[in-house]
Amino acid sequence: MRILIVDDERPARDKLRRLLAQESGISAIAEARDGVDAMQQIAAFAPDALFLDIQMPEVSGLELAASLPAPAPLIVFATAFDQYALKAFDANAIDYLLKPYDQARLRRALQRLRERVDARSAQALPPFAGQEPLRQLLVAERGVTRVIRVDRIGWIETADNYVVLHTAGAPLMRQTLAGLLEKLGPGFMRCHRRAAVQLAWIERVEALDKGDCELVLRDGARVPCSRQYRAALMERL
Repeated sequence: MRILIVDDERPARDKLRRLLAQESGISAIAEARDGVDAMQQIAAFAPDALFLDIQMPEVSGLELAASLPAPAPLIVFATAFDQYALKAFDANAIDYLLKPYDQARLRRALQRLRERVDARSAQALPPFAGQEPLRQLLVAERGVTRVIRVDRIGWIETADNYVVLHTAGAPLMRQTLAGLLEKLGPGFMRCHRRAAVQLAWIERVEALDKGDCELVLRDGARVPCSRQYRAALMERL
C-alpha cells in the first residue's frame, strides 16, 4: 500500500511516518506540506491512501478531498479538531484519527484501509479468468467425505483456520476464505472481513448505522455487510 501524508506541520508528518514505518504492508510513504502540494504528489506518486489533515493554509483537507480525481485515493483524516468528523465521513473518509493518536489507534485505521484496498482490488479483477468455477466441494468430516454443491451454499464465514459453509449441516472446511473465493468464481463476493455471500441468494439489503448493512438471503439468513464492501457489492447486484 502506498501512502501520502498531507499535513502542514512537519512534526506531525514526522510522527506519522515513524508510526507507519513500524507497520507491515506499506510499500512506500510520501509527504505533502499542504493541499496544493498534495495534488501534485497525487499525480506523480499515485498513492492508495491519504492521511489528511483538515486545517491547512490555502486548501483545507475537506476541500482537497472534494477535488480528488477519480479513482480517488482512500482517505483517513488525521486532525486535532473533532468538530469536522461528520463532514469527514460525508467526504467518504475511511477513518478519522484525532490527534494525538497512538500506534494501536493507527493500526485500526490501517486495517480498515487494507480491507477497502482489498475490496477495490477484487472489484478490479477481470471476471473469473482461468479455470472453471467449482461446482462442488469435498469436505471430510470424521472419516466421511461429503459432497457439497456450490449452488446450495448461501454464504461463508471464517472460523479460525476453517470456513463455515452455510448450507445443510453447515460443515467446516479447512481453508482460508480468500483461498476458497479464488476457486468459487464471481458468483461469490466478500461482504465482510469474516464473510462472503453468494450473490444469487440475496433477496434484500437492509441499511444499518454507520454505512453498514445486512443481507437477507432467500433462506432467511442474515449476513453482515460492512461499509467497506457495501458499494462494491451493490454494483455487482
